[in-house]
Amino acid sequence: MGMKKYAAVAAFCLQSMILLAGRPSGYLMDRAVPPARDYPASFFGIRSDGGTLYTRSIQFAIDYINQNGGGRLVFDVGRYLTGSIHLKSDVTLELKEGAVLVGSLNPFDYDRKLMTALIFAYDQHDVAITGKGVIDGQGRALAANVTELVHKGIIKDLFRSDRPEVEIRAMIMNFRNCRNVLIRGVTIRNAASWVQTYDQCTNLRLDSIYVDSKAFWNNDGIDIVDCDSVAVTNSYIDAADDGVCLKSQDGSKFCNNILISHCTIRSSANAIKFGTTSFGGFRKIHILNNKVFDTYRSAIALEAVDGGFVEDVLVDGLEAFNTGNAVYLRVGERQAGRKGRLDNVRIRNLVVEIPAGKPDAGYEYEGPIEDMPRNISPMVITGLPETPVTNVSLENVVIKYPGGGNPLFAKIGLDELDKVPERPAAYPDFSMFKELPAWGAYIRHARHIEFKNVTLTCEKKDYRTAIVLDDVHQSQFISSVIKEPGQKKAFYQYRSSEITIN
Repeated sequence: MGMKKYAAVAAFCLQSMILLAGRPSGYLMDRAVPPARDYPASFFGIRSDGGTLYTRSIQFAIDYINQNGGGRLVFDVGRYLTGSIHLKSDVTLELKEGAVLVGSLNPFDYDRKLMTALIFAYDQHDVAITGKGVIDGQGRALAANVTELVHKGIIKDLFRSDRPEVEIRAMIMNFRNCRNVLIRGVTIRNAASWVQTYDQCTNLRLDSIYVDSKAFWNNDGIDIVDCDSVAVTNSYIDAADDGVCLKSQDGSKFCNNILISHCTIRSSANAIKFGTTSFGGFRKIHILNNKVFDTYRSAIALEAVDGGFVEDVLVDGLEAFNTGNAVYLRVGERQAGRKGRLDNVRIRNLVVEIPAGKPDAGYEYEGPIEDMPRNISPMVITGLPETPVTNVSLENVVIKYPGGGNPLFAKIGLDELDKVPERPAAYPDFSMFKELPAWGAYIRHARHIEFKNVTLTCEKKDYRTAIVLDDVHQSQFISSVIKEPGQKKAFYQYRSSEITIN
Protein backbone atom coordinates (compact mmCIF):
# COMPACT_ATOMS: atom_id res chain seq x y z
CA MET A 1 0.00 0.00 0.00
CA GLY A 2 1.50 3.36 -1.00
CA MET A 3 1.85 6.40 1.23
CA LYS A 4 -1.02 8.17 -0.50
CA LYS A 5 -3.33 5.28 0.25
CA TYR A 6 -2.17 5.13 3.87
CA ALA A 7 -2.88 8.82 4.19
CA ALA A 8 -6.29 8.41 2.63
CA VAL A 9 -7.22 5.58 4.97
CA ALA A 10 -5.93 7.50 8.00
CA ALA A 11 -7.92 10.56 6.97
CA PHE A 12 -10.99 8.45 6.47
CA CYS A 13 -10.66 6.80 9.91
CA LEU A 14 -10.32 10.24 11.53
CA GLN A 15 -13.33 11.46 9.59
CA SER A 16 -15.28 8.39 10.72
CA MET A 17 -14.59 9.17 14.37
CA ILE A 18 -15.63 12.78 13.88
CA LEU A 19 -18.78 11.82 12.05
CA LEU A 20 -19.68 9.34 14.74
CA ALA A 21 -21.70 11.95 16.59
CA GLY A 22 -21.05 15.19 14.77
CA ARG A 23 -18.61 16.38 17.43
CA PRO A 24 -14.81 16.38 17.90
CA SER A 25 -13.22 12.95 17.75
CA GLY A 26 -11.89 13.19 21.30
CA TYR A 27 -15.41 12.97 22.74
CA LEU A 28 -15.35 9.19 22.78
CA MET A 29 -15.89 8.29 26.23
CA ASP A 30 -12.97 8.63 28.55
CA ARG A 31 -15.32 11.22 30.05
CA ALA A 32 -17.40 8.23 31.22
CA VAL A 33 -14.75 7.59 33.89
CA PRO A 34 -15.77 9.91 36.73
CA PRO A 35 -12.92 12.17 37.93
CA ALA A 36 -13.47 11.25 41.59
CA ARG A 37 -11.93 9.10 44.30
CA ASP A 38 -11.16 5.38 44.36
CA TYR A 39 -12.84 3.07 46.86
CA PRO A 40 -11.26 -0.34 47.49
CA ALA A 41 -13.88 -3.09 47.60
CA SER A 42 -12.50 -4.06 51.01
CA PHE A 43 -13.62 -0.65 52.32
CA PHE A 44 -17.16 -2.05 52.16
CA GLY A 45 -16.26 -5.43 53.67
CA ILE A 46 -16.08 -7.16 50.27
CA ARG A 47 -13.46 -9.90 50.44
CA SER A 48 -11.82 -11.90 47.67
CA ASP A 49 -12.58 -15.33 49.10
CA GLY A 50 -14.49 -16.61 46.07
CA GLY A 51 -17.17 -18.32 48.18
CA THR A 52 -19.08 -15.61 50.04
CA LEU A 53 -21.96 -14.03 48.13
CA TYR A 54 -21.36 -10.28 48.15
CA THR A 55 -24.30 -9.06 46.05
CA ARG A 56 -25.75 -6.74 48.71
CA SER A 57 -22.36 -5.39 49.74
CA ILE A 58 -21.36 -4.59 46.15
CA GLN A 59 -24.72 -2.93 45.54
CA PHE A 60 -24.35 -0.88 48.72
CA ALA A 61 -20.90 0.24 47.55
CA ILE A 62 -22.21 1.28 44.12
CA ASP A 63 -25.09 3.22 45.71
CA TYR A 64 -22.74 4.88 48.21
CA ILE A 65 -20.30 6.03 45.53
CA ASN A 66 -23.16 7.28 43.37
CA GLN A 67 -24.56 9.33 46.28
CA ASN A 68 -21.18 10.77 47.24
CA GLY A 69 -19.92 12.40 44.07
CA GLY A 70 -18.97 9.36 42.02
CA GLY A 71 -15.76 7.37 41.72
CA ARG A 72 -14.31 3.92 41.18
CA LEU A 73 -15.10 0.74 43.08
CA VAL A 74 -11.77 -1.09 42.83
CA PHE A 75 -11.50 -4.88 42.98
CA ASP A 76 -7.99 -6.16 43.66
CA VAL A 77 -6.64 -9.68 43.01
CA GLY A 78 -9.08 -12.45 43.95
CA ARG A 79 -12.51 -13.88 43.21
CA TYR A 80 -15.68 -11.99 44.13
CA LEU A 81 -18.97 -13.91 44.01
CA THR A 82 -22.14 -11.98 43.25
CA GLY A 83 -25.66 -12.10 41.90
CA SER A 84 -27.27 -9.23 39.98
CA ILE A 85 -25.92 -5.74 40.64
CA HIS A 86 -27.13 -2.42 39.24
CA LEU A 87 -24.52 0.10 38.10
CA LYS A 88 -25.37 3.74 38.85
CA SER A 89 -24.39 7.09 37.34
CA ASP A 90 -20.82 8.36 37.84
CA VAL A 91 -19.62 4.95 39.06
CA THR A 92 -16.83 2.84 37.55
CA LEU A 93 -16.15 -0.79 38.37
CA GLU A 94 -12.36 -1.16 38.16
CA LEU A 95 -11.17 -4.76 37.96
CA LYS A 96 -7.43 -4.96 38.57
CA GLU A 97 -5.43 -7.66 36.82
CA GLY A 98 -6.13 -10.90 38.69
CA ALA A 99 -9.56 -9.76 39.92
CA VAL A 100 -12.50 -11.96 38.87
CA LEU A 101 -16.13 -10.95 39.35
CA VAL A 102 -17.92 -14.32 39.42
CA GLY A 103 -21.60 -14.85 38.73
CA SER A 104 -23.58 -16.96 41.18
CA LEU A 105 -24.73 -20.45 40.15
CA ASN A 106 -28.11 -19.94 41.82
CA PRO A 107 -30.70 -18.68 39.29
CA PHE A 108 -32.60 -16.97 42.13
CA ASP A 109 -29.65 -14.65 42.75
CA TYR A 110 -30.41 -12.85 39.48
CA ASP A 111 -32.84 -10.01 38.77
CA ARG A 112 -34.88 -9.72 35.62
CA LYS A 113 -35.86 -6.57 33.81
CA LEU A 114 -36.34 -6.96 30.07
CA MET A 115 -33.70 -9.67 30.37
CA THR A 116 -31.90 -11.48 33.17
CA ALA A 117 -28.37 -10.26 33.78
CA LEU A 118 -25.41 -10.13 36.15
CA ILE A 119 -24.76 -6.38 35.70
CA PHE A 120 -27.57 -3.96 34.89
CA ALA A 121 -27.46 -0.26 34.05
CA TYR A 122 -30.83 1.30 33.20
CA ASP A 123 -31.36 5.04 32.71
CA GLN A 124 -27.87 5.95 33.95
CA HIS A 125 -25.05 8.17 32.69
CA ASP A 126 -21.25 8.20 32.88
CA VAL A 127 -20.79 4.58 33.86
CA ALA A 128 -17.80 2.37 33.17
CA ILE A 129 -16.24 -1.04 33.66
CA THR A 130 -12.47 -0.95 33.24
CA GLY A 131 -9.25 -2.75 34.07
CA LYS A 132 -7.51 -5.99 33.16
CA GLY A 133 -9.69 -8.23 35.31
CA VAL A 134 -12.35 -10.78 34.39
CA ILE A 135 -16.13 -11.07 34.59
CA ASP A 136 -17.10 -14.76 34.57
CA GLY A 137 -20.76 -15.68 34.27
CA GLN A 138 -20.23 -19.43 34.87
CA GLY A 139 -22.85 -19.78 32.16
CA ARG A 140 -22.81 -23.48 31.46
CA ALA A 141 -23.40 -24.49 35.07
CA LEU A 142 -25.89 -21.66 35.58
CA ALA A 143 -27.87 -22.68 32.47
CA ALA A 144 -27.90 -26.28 33.75
CA ASN A 145 -29.36 -25.09 37.04
CA VAL A 146 -32.03 -23.07 35.22
CA THR A 147 -32.87 -26.15 33.17
CA GLU A 148 -33.23 -28.23 36.33
CA LEU A 149 -35.67 -25.71 37.81
CA VAL A 150 -37.71 -25.72 34.59
CA HIS A 151 -37.89 -29.52 34.69
CA LYS A 152 -39.10 -29.36 38.30
CA GLY A 153 -41.82 -26.88 37.30
CA ILE A 154 -40.45 -24.20 39.66
CA ILE A 155 -39.67 -21.91 36.70
CA LYS A 156 -42.17 -21.74 33.84
CA ASP A 157 -40.63 -21.59 30.38
CA LEU A 158 -41.40 -22.60 26.79
CA PHE A 159 -38.17 -24.63 26.79
CA ARG A 160 -37.87 -24.68 23.02
CA SER A 161 -35.04 -26.56 21.32
CA ASP A 162 -34.40 -28.43 24.57
CA ARG A 163 -33.09 -25.34 26.35
CA PRO A 164 -34.47 -22.45 28.42
CA GLU A 165 -35.40 -19.24 26.65
CA VAL A 166 -32.74 -16.53 26.54
CA GLU A 167 -34.77 -14.17 28.76
CA ILE A 168 -34.38 -16.37 31.85
CA ARG A 169 -30.71 -17.24 31.35
CA ALA A 170 -28.43 -14.53 32.72
CA MET A 171 -26.36 -12.51 30.30
CA ILE A 172 -23.32 -10.74 31.70
CA MET A 173 -24.36 -7.12 31.04
CA ASN A 174 -27.66 -5.50 30.13
CA PHE A 175 -27.50 -1.71 29.69
CA ARG A 176 -30.51 0.30 28.53
CA ASN A 177 -31.09 4.01 27.92
CA CYS A 178 -27.66 5.00 29.22
CA ARG A 179 -25.33 7.71 27.98
CA ASN A 180 -21.57 7.96 28.18
CA VAL A 181 -20.69 4.31 28.70
CA LEU A 182 -17.16 2.93 28.65
CA ILE A 183 -16.18 -0.75 28.77
CA ARG A 184 -12.40 -1.07 28.46
CA GLY A 185 -9.75 -3.72 28.94
CA VAL A 186 -11.78 -6.37 30.74
CA THR A 187 -12.25 -10.02 29.81
CA ILE A 188 -15.89 -11.12 29.67
CA ARG A 189 -16.56 -14.82 29.53
CA ASN A 190 -18.99 -17.68 29.96
CA ALA A 191 -22.44 -16.11 29.69
CA ALA A 192 -25.52 -18.31 29.98
CA SER A 193 -27.21 -16.22 27.27
CA TRP A 194 -26.18 -13.23 25.15
CA VAL A 195 -22.95 -11.86 26.59
CA GLN A 196 -23.71 -8.13 26.62
CA THR A 197 -26.59 -6.04 25.30
CA TYR A 198 -26.62 -2.25 24.97
CA ASP A 199 -30.13 -1.01 24.18
CA GLN A 200 -30.94 2.59 23.20
CA CYS A 201 -27.65 3.86 24.61
CA THR A 202 -25.82 6.99 23.45
CA ASN A 203 -22.06 7.57 23.40
CA LEU A 204 -20.97 3.99 23.99
CA ARG A 205 -17.38 2.80 23.69
CA LEU A 206 -16.16 -0.79 23.93
CA ASP A 207 -12.38 -0.78 23.66
CA SER A 208 -9.74 -3.49 24.04
CA ILE A 209 -12.12 -6.01 25.57
CA TYR A 210 -11.71 -9.77 25.31
CA VAL A 211 -14.91 -11.80 24.93
CA ASP A 212 -14.64 -15.57 25.34
CA SER A 213 -18.13 -17.01 25.51
CA LYS A 214 -18.74 -20.49 24.19
CA ALA A 215 -20.38 -21.81 27.36
CA PHE A 216 -23.93 -22.28 26.02
CA TRP A 217 -26.31 -21.47 23.18
CA ASN A 218 -27.12 -17.91 22.07
CA ASN A 219 -23.77 -16.55 23.24
CA ASP A 220 -23.75 -13.41 21.05
CA GLY A 221 -20.48 -11.60 21.76
CA ILE A 222 -21.82 -8.03 21.57
CA ASP A 223 -25.40 -6.90 20.87
CA ILE A 224 -25.98 -3.23 20.03
CA VAL A 225 -29.68 -2.33 19.86
CA ASP A 226 -30.98 1.01 18.57
CA CYS A 227 -27.91 2.86 19.87
CA ASP A 228 -26.44 6.16 18.69
CA SER A 229 -22.71 6.99 18.53
CA VAL A 230 -20.92 3.74 19.28
CA ALA A 231 -17.32 2.62 18.85
CA VAL A 232 -16.25 -1.03 19.17
CA THR A 233 -12.48 -1.03 18.79
CA ASN A 234 -9.34 -3.13 19.30
CA SER A 235 -11.27 -6.06 20.72
CA TYR A 236 -11.25 -9.86 20.46
CA ILE A 237 -14.58 -11.71 20.30
CA ASP A 238 -14.87 -15.50 20.37
CA ALA A 239 -18.54 -16.43 20.60
CA ALA A 240 -20.80 -19.43 20.12
CA ASP A 241 -23.30 -17.15 18.35
CA ASP A 242 -22.99 -13.90 16.35
CA GLY A 243 -19.79 -12.01 17.11
CA VAL A 244 -20.93 -8.38 16.82
CA CYS A 245 -24.67 -8.09 16.19
CA LEU A 246 -26.57 -4.86 15.57
CA LYS A 247 -30.32 -5.04 16.15
CA SER A 248 -33.26 -2.68 15.89
CA GLN A 249 -36.15 -3.71 18.11
CA ASP A 250 -38.09 -0.41 18.12
CA GLY A 251 -39.65 0.69 14.85
CA SER A 252 -39.30 4.34 15.88
CA LYS A 253 -35.54 4.08 16.54
CA PHE A 254 -32.43 2.83 14.74
CA CYS A 255 -28.71 2.16 15.13
CA ASN A 256 -26.85 5.28 14.05
CA ASN A 257 -23.19 6.31 13.78
CA ILE A 258 -21.54 2.99 14.62
CA LEU A 259 -17.83 2.23 14.24
CA ILE A 260 -16.47 -1.35 14.41
CA SER A 261 -12.73 -1.19 13.96
CA HIS A 262 -9.58 -3.28 14.45
CA CYS A 263 -11.38 -6.23 16.00
CA THR A 264 -10.73 -9.96 15.63
CA ILE A 265 -13.83 -12.14 15.58
CA ARG A 266 -14.63 -15.84 15.64
CA SER A 267 -18.20 -17.13 15.69
CA SER A 268 -20.23 -20.29 15.28
CA ALA A 269 -22.74 -18.03 13.53
CA ASN A 270 -21.98 -14.70 11.79
CA ALA A 271 -18.98 -12.49 12.50
CA ILE A 272 -20.62 -9.07 11.96
CA LYS A 273 -24.36 -8.97 11.45
CA PHE A 274 -27.16 -6.38 11.19
CA GLY A 275 -30.46 -7.97 12.17
CA THR A 276 -32.08 -10.37 12.37
CA THR A 277 -34.34 -8.00 14.35
CA SER A 278 -34.67 -4.94 12.10
CA PHE A 279 -37.85 -2.96 12.83
CA GLY A 280 -36.21 0.47 12.77
CA GLY A 281 -32.90 0.36 10.94
CA PHE A 282 -29.17 0.91 10.64
CA ARG A 283 -27.53 4.06 9.31
CA LYS A 284 -23.96 5.38 9.01
CA ILE A 285 -22.14 2.21 9.96
CA HIS A 286 -18.36 2.00 9.41
CA ILE A 287 -16.66 -1.41 9.66
CA LEU A 288 -12.93 -0.86 9.29
CA ASN A 289 -9.87 -3.13 9.35
CA ASN A 290 -11.26 -6.21 11.08
CA LYS A 291 -10.24 -9.88 10.96
CA VAL A 292 -12.49 -12.96 11.01
CA PHE A 293 -11.56 -16.63 11.35
CA ASP A 294 -13.14 -20.09 11.89
CA THR A 295 -16.61 -18.60 11.46
CA TYR A 296 -19.51 -20.85 10.47
CA ARG A 297 -21.75 -18.40 8.65
CA SER A 298 -21.07 -15.01 7.03
CA ALA A 299 -18.19 -12.64 7.60
CA ILE A 300 -20.65 -9.81 6.85
CA ALA A 301 -24.44 -10.24 6.99
CA LEU A 302 -26.66 -7.19 6.46
CA GLU A 303 -30.37 -7.94 6.79
CA ALA A 304 -33.44 -5.72 6.49
CA VAL A 305 -36.27 -8.17 7.02
CA ASP A 306 -38.73 -6.58 9.50
CA GLY A 307 -39.65 -3.35 7.70
CA GLY A 308 -36.55 -1.39 8.67
CA PHE A 309 -33.68 -0.04 6.59
CA VAL A 310 -29.96 -0.57 6.09
CA GLU A 311 -28.25 2.41 4.51
CA ASP A 312 -24.92 4.22 4.33
CA VAL A 313 -22.70 1.30 5.31
CA LEU A 314 -18.97 1.10 4.63
CA VAL A 315 -16.97 -2.11 5.04
CA ASP A 316 -13.27 -1.48 4.40
CA GLY A 317 -10.27 -3.68 5.11
CA LEU A 318 -11.86 -6.97 6.19
CA GLU A 319 -9.89 -10.24 6.14
CA ALA A 320 -11.79 -13.49 6.73
CA PHE A 321 -10.22 -16.95 6.74
CA ASN A 322 -11.87 -20.35 7.15
CA THR A 323 -15.30 -18.72 7.00
CA GLY A 324 -18.46 -20.29 5.57
CA ASN A 325 -19.67 -17.30 3.56
CA ALA A 326 -18.21 -13.96 2.55
CA VAL A 327 -21.11 -11.53 2.14
CA TYR A 328 -24.86 -11.90 2.66
CA LEU A 329 -27.16 -8.94 1.89
CA ARG A 330 -30.89 -9.53 2.25
CA VAL A 331 -34.17 -7.63 2.03
CA GLY A 332 -37.09 -9.63 3.42
CA GLU A 333 -40.67 -9.36 4.62
CA ARG A 334 -41.12 -11.46 7.74
CA GLN A 335 -44.41 -9.72 8.52
CA ALA A 336 -46.85 -9.11 5.68
CA GLY A 337 -46.70 -5.51 4.49
CA ARG A 338 -43.41 -4.74 6.28
CA LYS A 339 -40.76 -4.88 3.58
CA GLY A 340 -37.22 -3.86 4.40
CA ARG A 341 -34.91 -1.56 2.45
CA LEU A 342 -31.18 -1.90 1.77
CA ASP A 343 -29.36 0.95 0.02
CA ASN A 344 -25.89 2.44 -0.35
CA VAL A 345 -23.56 -0.27 0.91
CA ARG A 346 -19.87 -0.05 0.00
CA ILE A 347 -17.55 -3.02 0.51
CA ARG A 348 -13.90 -2.64 -0.40
CA ASN A 349 -10.52 -4.19 0.33
CA LEU A 350 -12.07 -7.51 1.28
CA VAL A 351 -10.18 -10.83 1.36
CA VAL A 352 -12.05 -14.06 2.16
CA GLU A 353 -11.16 -17.75 2.01
CA ILE A 354 -14.05 -20.22 2.05
CA PRO A 355 -13.22 -23.81 3.12
CA ALA A 356 -14.68 -27.02 1.74
CA GLY A 357 -15.48 -28.30 5.24
CA LYS A 358 -17.27 -26.93 8.29
CA PRO A 359 -15.33 -23.85 9.45
CA ASP A 360 -16.13 -24.23 13.16
CA ALA A 361 -15.67 -28.01 13.34
CA GLY A 362 -14.36 -29.10 16.73
CA TYR A 363 -15.72 -26.22 18.78
CA GLU A 364 -17.97 -27.25 21.68
CA TYR A 365 -20.97 -25.35 20.30
CA GLU A 366 -20.82 -25.62 16.52
CA GLY A 367 -23.25 -23.97 14.16
CA PRO A 368 -26.05 -26.37 13.20
CA ILE A 369 -25.86 -28.51 10.09
CA GLU A 370 -28.90 -27.12 8.31
CA ASP A 371 -30.46 -26.38 4.93
CA MET A 372 -28.86 -29.46 3.46
CA PRO A 373 -28.12 -30.95 1.05
CA ARG A 374 -26.42 -28.05 -0.70
CA ASN A 375 -23.05 -27.11 -2.10
CA ILE A 376 -20.86 -24.31 -0.76
CA SER A 377 -22.92 -21.14 -1.02
CA PRO A 378 -21.77 -18.10 -3.01
CA MET A 379 -21.90 -14.47 -1.98
CA VAL A 380 -25.62 -13.67 -1.83
CA ILE A 381 -27.27 -10.30 -2.59
CA THR A 382 -31.05 -10.68 -2.74
CA GLY A 383 -33.98 -8.33 -2.49
CA LEU A 384 -37.65 -8.89 -3.23
CA PRO A 385 -39.41 -8.39 -6.58
CA GLU A 386 -41.06 -5.16 -5.37
CA THR A 387 -38.17 -4.07 -3.11
CA PRO A 388 -34.77 -4.58 -4.73
CA VAL A 389 -31.42 -4.11 -3.08
CA THR A 390 -29.99 -0.84 -4.42
CA ASN A 391 -26.61 0.88 -4.73
CA VAL A 392 -24.17 -1.77 -3.58
CA SER A 393 -20.53 -1.58 -4.62
CA LEU A 394 -17.69 -4.05 -4.15
CA GLU A 395 -14.16 -2.87 -4.93
CA ASN A 396 -10.79 -4.57 -4.53
CA VAL A 397 -12.30 -7.85 -3.38
CA VAL A 398 -10.67 -11.29 -3.42
CA ILE A 399 -12.74 -14.38 -2.53
CA LYS A 400 -11.34 -17.89 -2.78
CA TYR A 401 -13.81 -20.81 -3.02
CA PRO A 402 -13.07 -24.54 -2.84
CA GLY A 403 -15.23 -25.43 -5.86
CA GLY A 404 -15.99 -29.04 -6.65
CA GLY A 405 -19.76 -28.59 -6.55
CA ASN A 406 -21.79 -31.78 -6.82
CA PRO A 407 -24.73 -31.54 -9.29
CA LEU A 408 -26.49 -34.37 -7.45
CA PHE A 409 -27.16 -31.99 -4.56
CA ALA A 410 -30.61 -30.75 -5.64
CA LYS A 411 -29.19 -29.12 -8.75
CA ILE A 412 -30.88 -25.97 -10.09
CA GLY A 413 -29.82 -25.29 -13.65
CA LEU A 414 -29.56 -21.96 -15.40
CA ASP A 415 -32.75 -22.75 -17.31
CA GLU A 416 -34.77 -23.19 -14.11
CA LEU A 417 -33.87 -20.20 -11.96
CA ASP A 418 -37.52 -19.69 -11.06
CA LYS A 419 -37.14 -22.74 -8.83
CA VAL A 420 -35.01 -20.74 -6.40
CA PRO A 421 -37.59 -19.84 -3.73
CA GLU A 422 -38.20 -16.23 -2.67
CA ARG A 423 -38.89 -17.07 1.01
CA PRO A 424 -39.64 -13.46 2.07
CA ALA A 425 -40.85 -14.48 5.55
CA ALA A 426 -38.07 -16.98 6.34
CA TYR A 427 -35.32 -16.49 8.89
CA PRO A 428 -32.51 -14.82 6.92
CA ASP A 429 -29.27 -16.70 6.43
CA PHE A 430 -26.94 -17.29 3.48
CA SER A 431 -28.02 -20.95 3.22
CA MET A 432 -31.77 -20.21 3.33
CA PHE A 433 -32.26 -20.82 -0.41
CA LYS A 434 -30.49 -24.17 -0.22
CA GLU A 435 -28.90 -25.02 -3.57
CA LEU A 436 -27.98 -21.99 -5.68
CA PRO A 437 -26.87 -21.97 -9.34
CA ALA A 438 -23.70 -19.89 -8.78
CA TRP A 439 -20.44 -20.67 -7.00
CA GLY A 440 -19.14 -17.08 -6.73
CA ALA A 441 -22.01 -14.57 -6.50
CA TYR A 442 -25.78 -14.90 -6.73
CA ILE A 443 -27.56 -11.55 -7.18
CA ARG A 444 -31.34 -11.34 -7.42
CA HIS A 445 -33.78 -8.41 -7.39
CA ALA A 446 -31.18 -5.65 -7.35
CA ARG A 447 -30.36 -2.36 -9.05
CA HIS A 448 -27.17 -0.32 -9.35
CA ILE A 449 -24.74 -3.04 -8.33
CA GLU A 450 -21.07 -2.38 -9.08
CA PHE A 451 -18.17 -4.86 -8.98
CA LYS A 452 -14.80 -3.21 -9.57
CA ASN A 453 -11.56 -5.20 -9.41
CA VAL A 454 -13.26 -8.24 -7.91
CA THR A 455 -11.41 -11.55 -8.15
CA LEU A 456 -13.30 -14.80 -7.57
CA THR A 457 -11.22 -17.98 -7.52
CA CYS A 458 -12.54 -21.55 -7.64
CA GLU A 459 -9.91 -24.16 -6.71
CA LYS A 460 -11.69 -27.17 -8.23
CA LYS A 461 -13.95 -27.29 -11.24
CA ASP A 462 -17.56 -26.53 -10.33
CA TYR A 463 -20.60 -27.34 -12.44
CA ARG A 464 -22.14 -23.97 -11.56
CA THR A 465 -21.55 -20.58 -13.18
CA ALA A 466 -19.40 -18.05 -11.32
CA ILE A 467 -21.89 -15.15 -11.23
CA VAL A 468 -25.64 -15.41 -11.81
CA LEU A 469 -27.81 -12.30 -12.20
CA ASP A 470 -31.58 -12.65 -11.84
CA ASP A 471 -33.71 -9.50 -12.13
CA VAL A 472 -30.67 -7.24 -11.89
CA HIS A 473 -30.63 -3.88 -13.67
CA GLN A 474 -28.39 -0.88 -14.35
CA SER A 475 -25.32 -2.60 -12.96
CA GLN A 476 -21.68 -2.91 -13.99
CA PHE A 477 -18.87 -5.38 -13.49
CA ILE A 478 -15.53 -3.73 -14.25
CA SER A 479 -12.06 -5.31 -14.24
CA SER A 480 -13.35 -8.40 -12.49
CA VAL A 481 -11.42 -11.65 -12.76
CA ILE A 482 -12.87 -15.16 -12.58
CA LYS A 483 -10.39 -17.99 -12.04
CA GLU A 484 -11.70 -21.53 -12.45
CA PRO A 485 -10.28 -24.81 -13.82
CA GLY A 486 -11.65 -25.40 -17.31
CA GLN A 487 -13.11 -21.94 -17.17
CA LYS A 488 -16.47 -21.47 -18.87
CA LYS A 489 -18.67 -18.44 -19.35
CA ALA A 490 -18.40 -16.46 -16.11
CA PHE A 491 -21.74 -14.59 -16.14
CA TYR A 492 -25.32 -15.63 -16.68
CA GLN A 493 -28.13 -13.08 -16.94
CA TYR A 494 -31.83 -13.75 -16.52
CA ARG A 495 -34.56 -11.10 -16.57
CA SER A 496 -31.81 -8.49 -16.33
CA SER A 497 -31.07 -5.29 -18.28
CA GLU A 498 -28.45 -2.57 -18.74
CA ILE A 499 -25.64 -4.77 -17.51
CA THR A 500 -22.07 -3.69 -18.33
CA ILE A 501 -19.30 -6.29 -18.19
CA ASN A 502 -15.73 -5.40 -19.10
